[in-house]
Amino acid sequence: MATPINSRVQKIQQYLVEHYLDAFLIPHEDEYLSEYVAKHNERLCWATGFTGSAGAAIITPTKNAIFVDGRYVVQVRQQAPSDLFEYRHLINEPPLSWIKTLPKGSRVGYDAKLHSLNWIRKAKQTLGNQYNLVALDTNPIDTLWTDRPTPNLSPISINPLKYSGKSSQEKRQEIALMMQEKNEDALILTALDSICWLLNIRANDIPCLPVALCVAILKQDGNLDLLIDSARCSKDVIHHLGANVKIYPPAELENVLKALKKQKVSIDPATTNTWIVNILKEGQAQLIEENDPCSLPKACKNKTEIQGMIKSHERDAVAMVKFLAWLDDAVLNNEDLDEAIISDKAETFRRENDLFTDLSFATISATGTNAAMCHYNHINQEKPSKLQRDNVYLIDSGAQYEDGTTDITRTIAIGTPCAEIIHNNTLVLKGHIALAQAIFPQGTTGQQLDILARQFLWAEGLDFDHGTGHGVGCHLSVHEGPQRISPKGSDTSMQAGMITSNEPGFYKEDGYGIRIENLTLTVEKPSKYDRKMLGFETLTLVPFDKRLIDKSMLTNNEITWINHFHALIWQTLEPKVSGQVKTWLRQATAKL
Repeated sequence: MATPINSRVQKIQQYLVEHYLDAFLIPHEDEYLSEYVAKHNERLCWATGFTGSAGAAIITPTKNAIFVDGRYVVQVRQQAPSDLFEYRHLINEPPLSWIKTLPKGSRVGYDAKLHSLNWIRKAKQTLGNQYNLVALDTNPIDTLWTDRPTPNLSPISINPLKYSGKSSQEKRQEIALMMQEKNEDALILTALDSICWLLNIRANDIPCLPVALCVAILKQDGNLDLLIDSARCSKDVIHHLGANVKIYPPAELENVLKALKKQKVSIDPATTNTWIVNILKEGQAQLIEENDPCSLPKACKNKTEIQGMIKSHERDAVAMVKFLAWLDDAVLNNEDLDEAIISDKAETFRRENDLFTDLSFATISATGTNAAMCHYNHINQEKPSKLQRDNVYLIDSGAQYEDGTTDITRTIAIGTPCAEIIHNNTLVLKGHIALAQAIFPQGTTGQQLDILARQFLWAEGLDFDHGTGHGVGCHLSVHEGPQRISPKGSDTSMQAGMITSNEPGFYKEDGYGIRIENLTLTVEKPSKYDRKMLGFETLTLVPFDKRLIDKSMLTNNEITWINHFHALIWQTLEPKVSGQVKTWLRQATAKL
């Protein structure tokens, strides 16, 4: 019996034949090249059934492939039909390499709005003259997706000075001054969190991501063209933006770009789509390629933003300890629990907090074997799994507050997990502590730090197939650059004011999954010498599950660190909880 995915793939294949194409590339990204996309832009999911936040697919008239990274290798096999798709690793066997398995001379269609300038250059370099890349005027999925959701274009809200710490006018003038020094006429911004940071605005166009779908063009004099529906902007928002911001309908983007004819225009080749680049080139604009100038100042939080992040983490911790106390009690009383019930309970406690606006991502609520899938989502299953006894439950969750963003993962003992689980959880914890305690010179990158979190797993021949740390925005994207702690890392060094996750893990397919995640603030550290040193301060204030810690594997230094961390949690949260929750917290934070 044909499934919806079979039918959709067949329609795409028919389109290819009718338009003399040999392949069509489907990325996960939208025209803003976002990691998280609105429901009406989930083209990869529509075509394949895969719901992850990173991946790509290639459809040909005779065979198809889907590409995901290490976070999704288990999930993709459950969602994308194996009789339709070959499974490939996004990093080790990328789509461009797979295209080279097609006959030479093949015509490969792509949507220029969904691919960056960097991608098209790499594609041409990889494929050379042996394959023909064909930019399509219309994305076939947009034509075939008859029940496509209507875009959720939410009202624009203001991120006030008491949370932003710096006015939009001041931010724009600082970026404009950088442009003047480089003699740039205009700057194209398509990264949604950069635009919202620059303008001190927020919205709810994408679930869990408080941004507006828009494009901005900043001029050398600080004036800005904003491509957004003006009906979304109240009088207060218009007043907040000021006279220097001119609003155009999104449909006018091509004309606004053409007005930059022969000007010096700055673009980020990693975040600007090829369609925009092509329009600028047609107008003979002189393109200046550089990193998004908003990216670094957005990542280095000011004092107001840091205080907001600290306070939001305290509120979030109260919700989490209430949740964990409830979960332990429910397990003790043998309540009938599944992943959905548990996830909903965590959200309920968060919604009780002041300044809560949304979750910061879809909660990963995974019991036992499901936890082996790094980005498992119970919503995508036929029905949520029941809590597995004598194993672990993993919850990776977070919230958006008006003054900050949180992201925390805890692995919880359910019943009596086996010695192997406790052993490997302790290895993960040791790596987490090593990274949390790191002191390093200014100029150090996340790639250099990554080994600290993996060393104890590596020593036993184990590893995890995802990055160790990502940046986090302030009431913005829970995944923010430019810094990153991972084997591939980033060219950007760690700098004071950055908020970065510390989340090593271990996953045994068909067995269990372990991840321990706190958010950290990069701060200056005392130094005996002239060289500037940096380190991390932990923002997350939720205890680790001591039932999963083998104390005999820890050094005295590691035990001291855990005890100090738990003591800080007790000191901070004790006045904010009561009754059974306080009793639970006292036990959870007691010394090892």
